[in-house]
Amino acid sequence: MSQRERGGYLRKIPKVDELLSTEEVKRLLRSHPKEVVLEGIRRGLERLRQDILHTERLDDLKDETFPISHLLPLFEEEIAGQVSPHLKRAINATGVVVHTNLGRSPLSERTLRHLVEVSRGYSNLEYDLSQGERRSRYVHVEEILLRLSGAEAALVVNNNAGAVLLTLNTLAAGSEVVVSRGELVEIGGAFRIPDVMARSGAVLKEVGTTNRTHLRDYEEVIGENTTLLLKVHTSNYRVVGFTSEVTLEELVQLGKKYDIPVMNDLGSGCFIDLSRYGLEKEPTVQEALKAGADVVTFSGDKLLGGPQAGIILGKKELIDRIKVNPLNRALRIDKLTLAALESTLICYLSEEEVVKEIPTLRMLTTTLEQLRKRARSLERLLKRETEGAEIEVIRENSQVGGGALPLQDLPTWALGIKPQRASVEALEVGLRNQNPPVIARIANDQLILDLRTIQDDEFKAIAQGIAQALKKASD
Repeated sequence: MSQRERGGYLRKIPKVDELLSTEEVKRLLRSHPKEVVLEGIRRGLERLRQDILHTERLDDLKDETFPISHLLPLFEEEIAGQVSPHLKRAINATGVVVHTNLGRSPLSERTLRHLVEVSRGYSNLEYDLSQGERRSRYVHVEEILLRLSGAEAALVVNNNAGAVLLTLNTLAAGSEVVVSRGELVEIGGAFRIPDVMARSGAVLKEVGTTNRTHLRDYEEVIGENTTLLLKVHTSNYRVVGFTSEVTLEELVQLGKKYDIPVMNDLGSGCFIDLSRYGLEKEPTVQEALKAGADVVTFSGDKLLGGPQAGIILGKKELIDRIKVNPLNRALRIDKLTLAALESTLICYLSEEEVVKEIPTLRMLTTTLEQLRKRARSLERLLKRETEGAEIEVIRENSQVGGGALPLQDLPTWALGIKPQRASVEALEVGLRNQNPPVIARIANDQLILDLRTIQDDEFKAIAQGIAQALKKASD
């Protein structure tokens, strides 16, 4: 298309003032605020303008492209995008259980009910109902955390990076913290333990090498300015082969010898022994405290299966110091996080029930046979309600995700979908743009739907989404 032809089409785009006088736009103004309608029109016209500038064929543009009857759906779409929440529910068909980009752990039904109840009105967030006076918000979760973990005291902040930052700032600002080079991890978003430590005011003292650190390495650097020994669980990677690391128990004994507290950052955090369910052994919170760690920190929204939170457990003397740090005010959690965390922790009072109630644990412990049956069920539904694609049940591998159990092999059953009249990439994009969006992955020229992370009540939405995406991709 020549520049002259493009210019001719650009001049056909109606002006905003002209559109405001049409009955169609006047109806929009009666339903939405004027600024929202104006912005919707501007965005719609800009999309049309970009189409004209970048289209390669005249056939793609017609005179009927420009009347208000054709433009109205474009404006309505842009208006809907403004007045609808951008953060929305998504269907995770990737097989990554603790998917950071998709909100990590989904919450249990018990937790969701409690969230609605607490958020729909006022609550006793910082009010003692028995005494009729103010009290700390942390009492709602402190008692149950102590009961489950065996710790002397507890504190919860907004995430684990905050928990580590607050603890280091309280216990080691201006002094040395000794940590193995093999444990200087980087977590999501390029946040690194050395960077967090620097912000806390603590001085990093690295010992050992990437793959081998010995107890003598720690002992040789302990001096008058050493106030903390830090052990970081490498939950998001493993160093294998010619390796050596100091156990938490050994580090605790060294700390006692020099009267230096030991901090253990567990990262993902876990309250149950996952090896009982055929998964790799992951250190539990209880084990870390039993080994003698003075302070233990971990996340609330990974293997624990609750809301985003950073949980700090340990000796009362140290936790009390952390609580009065002014930074704690900046990192404190709100009522919804407290409500969600309390409800999640209540589930752990029964290990038999917790693997059924907490979605993350339920997905991790679902058997292959259960996954196969569900895959067959979804396959039958898709073949009945969609057309234009080859669908088969296949063996695949899921991932734990969330920086946990990086070497864990999670065999699963999935559906492989191959469109007959469109590319698999077009199908994947189409699913992402459904409501609710379906997030899947592509492998071996097939769209993969992993049943491990798909819930039964999502089958119908997936079938509808695939049917619509196939139709649109084939047009």
